[in-house]
Amino acid sequence: MDFTISWKKKLLSSVLAASLIAAPAAMLGTSNTVSAATQTVTTSVLVDGVKLSLNPAPVALKGTTFVPMRTIFAALHSSVTWEARTKTILAVKGSTTISLQIGSKRAVKNGKAIALTEAPRQIKGATMVPLRFIAEALGAVVQFDSVKHVIRIDSAEAIQKKREEALEQEHADDHLPILTTKQIVAKNDGKVVMLTTDMGLGSGVVIGKDQILTNYHVISDASEATVTLVNGKQIELAGIVGYDEDNDLAVLKTKTPLNIAPVDIGYGLDKGDHVVAIGSPNGIQNTASEGIVSNISTLEDDPYQIQISVPIDHGSSGGGLFNDYGQLIGITAAGIDDTHANLNFAISALHVMMLLYDIEENPPTKIEFLPSDLPDTLKGASLETIQTLMEDHFAEIQTSQGIGTEFQDFKVTRDADGWLVIQALIDPSFYMLYGHAASEDLRYWATNTGYELRRMLPDENLQLTVYYEQTFSFEPRDFEADEVTALEDGKWRVRFPVIDYQGKDHAIVRVNA
Repeated sequence: MDFTISWKKKLLSSVLAASLIAAPAAMLGTSNTVSAATQTVTTSVLVDGVKLSLNPAPVALKGTTFVPMRTIFAALHSSVTWEARTKTILAVKGSTTISLQIGSKRAVKNGKAIALTEAPRQIKGATMVPLRFIAEALGAVVQFDSVKHVIRIDSAEAIQKKREEALEQEHADDHLPILTTKQIVAKNDGKVVMLTTDMGLGSGVVIGKDQILTNYHVISDASEATVTLVNGKQIELAGIVGYDEDNDLAVLKTKTPLNIAPVDIGYGLDKGDHVVAIGSPNGIQNTASEGIVSNISTLEDDPYQIQISVPIDHGSSGGGLFNDYGQLIGITAAGIDDTHANLNFAISALHVMMLLYDIEENPPTKIEFLPSDLPDTLKGASLETIQTLMEDHFAEIQTSQGIGTEFQDFKVTRDADGWLVIQALIDPSFYMLYGHAASEDLRYWATNTGYELRRMLPDENLQLTVYYEQTFSFEPRDFEADEVTALEDGKWRVRFPVIDYQGKDHAIVRVNA
């Protein structure tokens, strides 16, 4: 199976097979009004095939169908809060937030205002919301059967399941044999490569005669890269063909053909399925490991939907996850360190197919690596400009435990010796709870940040220090004298360096965590 097959055709045929393309409804907020007055309707509402018990019954007003707030939000797997004082409805589902207000034709979804045909209202003591808007805002598909007077809603979760079932059914007649772990590895070992960039190490999977699939985060900051085949041969990459940052995927093009048959892609998987991963953890090329699908996330906008017990590590990102038919069903992408539970994650092949479809629809005009969002140089830049750059590009840190924090209060000065001194504060609670476990992540952050600063300011003596700072009502003991300061209000401030980076032609990093 080469990349040149029509991914658009495959995707559309699968969607059509799952009956996911809904015809426009004749009501539910369209211009086809049934009455200028409010009227109770005998229409039934089904969500994922289950009839909702609605009290009060649905109400139609100028072509818009209203239903009780809590029932519809619950059916679509969304939490909802009612603020009585302002008569505001706040619903949250995954990363989607919706707010509406009684009497207002303005809704807000993820910070963006949306005009409503009719405003939410209270009827018979119940808070009633416009059905079509709520459903579609939460990723559902709405259909109206005017003959049977039934409104059918497919939730986002049901749509995702139908897509996967349709893709699985597409291959149901292939009668593929079940392979042993040894056979799965033998079939795919040569189709997985080690990917080395000027910023780090990862893995990749062959999907075409000169194309490699990997994680976006593996290649996003790179300006050059090579792949190493299982036989040791190295091939340079020309750049990025296409990418999906939200789902952490990228397709790369090699400068010369790979002469390797691409992986077969599969789509169906269930919790408990046996899977095999091949990648390059910590640079140990084409390491094979096995486990099961531990869980499958249904959270909206979650790229790491497949949780696996398969051992992976740094360098495994972009590697292949294969089912018992030897098909690629995911891309290994992330894990949580310092746990015995093997909490690792992969990206579904469904997202891979969608990316390939997008590339086919919108082929790149030029193959190249992504431009850096950092300037080539900071020579001559003001201290204020450097401070802004630090706040915009280097304030956030994500740990291997999946916990994030943001450094605060950046200050950039030049000391009496001419050194460029950059200081910031770490969140005290983060440091107390996760400092020790995150010490290597803090070191990596300092190393990476220092590298970029030295690249932009090669002639500077540079010191980057992140401090712990907290105020206490008592005088803390057993600190260095200059780390504890008495304040005028009888309190005491503790301040000491957590990260200290110094560099010019060479660099040194110390982490106190």
